[in-house]
Amino acid sequence: MSRSSCLRPLQAVLLTLTVSLFGCHVLDYSPRYAEGEIDILDDLFAVSVVDEDNVVAVGYHGATYFTEDGGDSWSKGSSDTSRLLYSVSMATKSIGWAVGQLGTIVRTEDGGRTWKKQPNIKEEEGSHLFGVHAIDSNRAWVVGVWGSRIFTEDGGKTWSDHSVPVTLEHPMFVWLSSEDQARVRAGELVYEDVGLNNVSCLPLPAQKCWIVGEFGYIYYSEDLGKNWERGEILGAQRMDPIELDYNQIGLSESHVGSLEVFAKSIEDATHLNVLIDPFANERELREFANEEDPSELFDILSARVDEVKAVLEENGILSDRMRIPNKPPWDFEDFVEHDETFLQRYFDGRRAEVPGIKVAVMQNPYLFTIRFTDDNNGLIAGLGGVILQSFDGGRSWLYRETDRKHAFFSVATGADRIVAVGEKGLVRTSKDGGNTWMEPTESQFPAIFTFMRDVNFGPQKSVGYIVGQAGMVLRTKDAGQTWTQVLPPENRRS
Repeated sequence: MSRSSCLRPLQAVLLTLTVSLFGCHVLDYSPRYAEGEIDILDDLFAVSVVDEDNVVAVGYHGATYFTEDGGDSWSKGSSDTSRLLYSVSMATKSIGWAVGQLGTIVRTEDGGRTWKKQPNIKEEEGSHLFGVHAIDSNRAWVVGVWGSRIFTEDGGKTWSDHSVPVTLEHPMFVWLSSEDQARVRAGELVYEDVGLNNVSCLPLPAQKCWIVGEFGYIYYSEDLGKNWERGEILGAQRMDPIELDYNQIGLSESHVGSLEVFAKSIEDATHLNVLIDPFANERELREFANEEDPSELFDILSARVDEVKAVLEENGILSDRMRIPNKPPWDFEDFVEHDETFLQRYFDGRRAEVPGIKVAVMQNPYLFTIRFTDDNNGLIAGLGGVILQSFDGGRSWLYRETDRKHAFFSVATGADRIVAVGEKGLVRTSKDGGNTWMEPTESQFPAIFTFMRDVNFGPQKSVGYIVGQAGMVLRTKDAGQTWTQVLPPENRRS
């Protein structure tokens, strides 16, 4: 529970005790703080740096903070919501958006002083929104749970829905409830169960945008989001397909040895899962894939999967890290009743020249923030100490080694270095473009033991801000070399 959420119930209790002690005496309940002054130091989750003077931050209980003097003094804005705000993006000094819980979207047109709610389809659905990017005063992308991707081009008066759908051909279709499967068959929209956490675009006139989320989801667009393509995370851990003979189940010593080496290479990389995909050749499909009773084929495919799982488990890979999206659908009759082609599509998907099993790494880290400095060079921060780097505009990504397994929540590039921040005071910097990462010295960075949720630099990359727990704001004026705390004020720091 956050510090700010603990304060409000305590205040209510104290008020009750005061009334009981003083009875009918006149009490002074006038505000202790002037309008706009920060009374309770809310947890902050995002910061948008417009220029060297103007900065906006948002967070818990609908909190909106802003400064107009480069962070020397801060005021609290007034918003139409008390829901947690996860992300903020300013298009100009005056105009921007913030998004949060249960489909909340608020917009400011006065630099963060006041915020007005904007109705949208995700509010009707009650879907949390985690990321927003303002392209300009009229256009913005917003992302969130259930594959939410919504877009406005009229300043937020209306929002069009571009969320990630599940189709009949989608691998997730077989895992939907019967009710949702019926909706898909009827042509109704059912969204993919994936959380999209952050969206980012380069400044205009560039046309490139990116989205990241859980399960290693990365999207890139080269036309401001009219079309989205999936990016790929590359890894050194690879394994050749296991090739078997006709109707063979057991693995050879060579197969077992290859699986043992593969398991060892990913044992400590807990953000990586393993894809196990069984295949049959034409002869096996012809002899065992009976549409009336495909159990013989299902037995063969299931047994091949079990052989691989057993070796991996013996070598330290837990079963909850294994994914088998194409395992035999033993309840196929429930699907065929509504979709006559279901079973044949499954058979076609299992067809291969040589029978066997494909074993591969599923690059599915939980990703929080994505930032690009130009058309080609970008960074992603994620759970488990993950830092990813791209040199081709987001089409492919490489892991960068860090010395921690804690979460990196955010990463940003200043003129002097790259800065990544996360949980439990985690901060690392890179001066060689992201190849190596180091801990800043005590003279460069104050001792922080709470979470830091976002880091961002201004357009000139010299001034930057970090925001986090209990109203914490850190500032750099030298492109990330040194940082000082500017909020809370010294007399209110615990």
